[in-house]
Amino acid sequence: MNNALRYKLFGQHTGLRVSELVLGTANFGTAWGHGTDPDEARRIIDTYADAGGNFLDSSNGYQDGQSEEFIGDLLTGRRDEFVLSTKYAVKTNAASGILATGNSRQAMVSSVEASLKRLKTDRIDLYWVHVSDGVTPLEEIVRGFDDLTRAGKILYAGLSNFPAWRVARAATIAELRGVVPIAGIQVEHSLVQRATEQELIPAAQALGLGVVAFSPLGGGVLTGKYRAGKAQDRRDEAWAGAGFQPENSPQRTAILDTLIVVADEAEVTPGEIAIAWVAAKGSLPIIGPRTLAQLEANLAAANVTLSAEHITRLDAVSAIPPVYPYTVLNERRIQDLITGDMIDRIDMPAGPVA
Repeated sequence: MNNALRYKLFGQHTGLRVSELVLGTANFGTAWGHGTDPDEARRIIDTYADAGGNFLDSSNGYQDGQSEEFIGDLLTGRRDEFVLSTKYAVKTNAASGILATGNSRQAMVSSVEASLKRLKTDRIDLYWVHVSDGVTPLEEIVRGFDDLTRAGKILYAGLSNFPAWRVARAATIAELRGVVPIAGIQVEHSLVQRATEQELIPAAQALGLGVVAFSPLGGGVLTGKYRAGKAQDRRDEAWAGAGFQPENSPQRTAILDTLIVVADEAEVTPGEIAIAWVAAKGSLPIIGPRTLAQLEANLAAANVTLSAEHITRLDAVSAIPPVYPYTVLNERRIQDLITGDMIDRIDMPAGPVA
C-alpha cells in the first residue's frame, strides 16, 4: 500500500508546505491514564515521517506536558524536518495557576517559554491559542503573536476553538496593522460534527486561512468499532469521554449505516472514508493515533478518493439544519429580490467573499 502523503500550502498567508494529514499528539504520554509510551511514540513519528508526514500538533496541556516532552526528545537531530505546532491557554498540570491560563499576553509569554523548554527547540513553527477565553481583547492576542514572531520564538500564529466573528476580527486587525497574520484555524469537523461548516469554514475560506480539523473520526465512533463491539481501551471511557461523539441519535445511526455501506462499496474501512470525507472538504485532518496500528489505518485514508456520488450520500445523511441568517439569505425569494430576478444569470464566485 502506498502511503506517500502529498503536501499543501497552509492557507493563503504563508508559503508553508505541510502534509495532507496532521499528526496529533494528545496521546503521547500516560499522565491522563491513557496514552502512548515513548517507544511507541517513536515508532509512530518514524512511520509518519517515512510516509511523508511533516506536520505535528501538540499543546502545553496534552498529558500534563508529556506530549511536548516526548516530541522534544523524539525530534533530536531532525527538528527541521517537521512543522511543529503547539498551543497555549489551558493549564499544563495541577500546578498551573490563574496567570498561566487564559489568552492574555502574560499567559502567552510564560507558556511559550515553558513549551520551548519541553520541546527542546528555539522556535515554535505554528503557535495556536488553544481555546478562546472570551474576554482577552483580540488586539492583545494579535500584538502578543507579533511580539513573539519578532523575537523569533514563533513563526506563524493561529486560533483554535474560536467563534467565527472573533477569528474574523483578529484576522482583520492583523491585516490592517501589518503584523504577523492569523495563518489558520483549528476546529472540530467530522460527519457527526458539521456545525463548523455554518460560519467557521466559510470565514476561513474567505479570509485565506488554513483549516486544521481535529476529531475527523468523531473520537473513534466513525471507525465503527464501538458498534461492532471491537473497541479496546475505549475512547468513550478514557479522558472522561472528552472528544467522543456517541451514536446517540437516529441521524447518527443513519450516518454510521451509510458510512459502513460506502466503505464496503469502496473496499476500505469506515475510518478511511470518514477521514477522506473531511479532507475532501478542504481541511487538513488531524489523526491522533495511540498505537502504530492505528496510525497505519489512519494513513491509509490518504489513498482514498471519494466519488461524487459517495460524497453526496454522506453529505445528505449528515446534513444539519441551516441557521439564521442563511435561512433568509439562501431563500429563493430573497435571492430574486436582491438580484432583480437575475440570480440564474449571474456567474457567482466559487468561494465565499469576505
